[in-house]
Amino acid sequence: MTSLVNYVYIVSAALFVLSLKWMNTPVTSRRGVMAGEVGMLMAIAGTLINHHHNWQLILAAFFIGTAVGVPIAYIMPMTAVPQRTAMSHACGALAAALVGTAEFYREPPHGFTAVALIIETLLGFLTFTGSLMAMGKLQEILPSRPLVYKNQNLINFLLFAIALGLGIRLILVPTDTFLYPVFAGLALLFGVLLIIPIGGADMPTVIALLNSYAGLSACAMGFALDNNLLVIAGALDGSSGLILSIIMCKAMNRSFANVLFGAFGQLQTSTGRSEQRSVHSATAEEAASILEAASSVIIVPGYGLAVAQAQHKIRELFDSLVRRGVDVKFAIHPVAGRMPGHMNVLLAEADIPYDRLVEMDEINGEFPQCDVALVIGANDVTNPAARHDKGSPIYGMPILDVDKAHTVMVIKRSMSPGFAGIDNELYYMDKTLMLFGDAKAFVSEIVKELPAARAA
Repeated sequence: MTSLVNYVYIVSAALFVLSLKWMNTPVTSRRGVMAGEVGMLMAIAGTLINHHHNWQLILAAFFIGTAVGVPIAYIMPMTAVPQRTAMSHACGALAAALVGTAEFYREPPHGFTAVALIIETLLGFLTFTGSLMAMGKLQEILPSRPLVYKNQNLINFLLFAIALGLGIRLILVPTDTFLYPVFAGLALLFGVLLIIPIGGADMPTVIALLNSYAGLSACAMGFALDNNLLVIAGALDGSSGLILSIIMCKAMNRSFANVLFGAFGQLQTSTGRSEQRSVHSATAEEAASILEAASSVIIVPGYGLAVAQAQHKIRELFDSLVRRGVDVKFAIHPVAGRMPGHMNVLLAEADIPYDRLVEMDEINGEFPQCDVALVIGANDVTNPAARHDKGSPIYGMPILDVDKAHTVMVIKRSMSPGFAGIDNELYYMDKTLMLFGDAKAFVSEIVKELPAARAA
């Protein structure tokens, strides 16, 4: 029986690796998702083969989890995928931490097992509360702006140092079980304090990093339970999350330290300049006329599109322009939205052809020849200040070269700043037209006006 379980684990591990490989491209992504699901099913089955007691509790947990998970999968809108992802990280991390806690009290661990359990529970508990804070910021239950106070980083470091010190003490003297609740409580508190000073603009990186923490916690749990498949799956999750975090930091030209401790996104002190500068606005009818006269249009989606749930209306606009012979593409910035790939997922949900979605490095060269750049809910990733204003918090961040298009139109509710807390220079350019209103409603009005514009 043990040999059978080992073979099942080997196949499951192979499927996990193939799943990550196949999900690298849209052509094989469905195959990748299926491989991951089959691999996880086999992993669970292999674990249960060697289990011979407490079936009632296992089945109860299975049905409770199913009763919660299935409705979430059907009810959760695609626009809320970042929040759901953060909640998934929280649940996975809490599960690892609770398993580690149970193992610690079941039998005081020693040696390497004790080290693995402490790492597992430390990362699990801090990832649990950190993910809940991230979800609260994404859902706007908590302020998306950084919450900062005096000596914040110093206090956080001291708190983590104390928790780590207690963890080392528990490794050396596992019989001091009275210290464990304090250790766990400090880890939970550190997760909260780690995330609240991070602004909404950095949530894509934070989500990837929390994913890495959850994976590493599961990997440590595999060592503690002597389960090789958990070690492999956790290592894959942890390493892929870390790699994705590095990619996100590179896309923003920021370091990990700046993301975690820089309190990026605080509102900048107003100089009154924005009140004195004028902008050019336009109606839906005027926007429709400009779009119909264009031969090439690049649409730049941002989080405002997700909030307005405008992806299906964008598809209608796309279809309407393509029927008129307009070349329409979508410019995707790596950190647009609230998680990596957020914009791709939303647009794919509306069945927009994937070959029309072009990454930043490839699309930037096309903006100077583009007739119209239509920005929908994107802010900091289109701000020209990132190229020349050394005093700007986004200086050096790679941006979409929207300002190089012949005409720029921006759909936005108001002139309020983005997550970086600064004005966008793009909005004050002579070539820019501001289309004030809800993205979904405004795009719908443009689509309605297009036939009239054609007849005129």
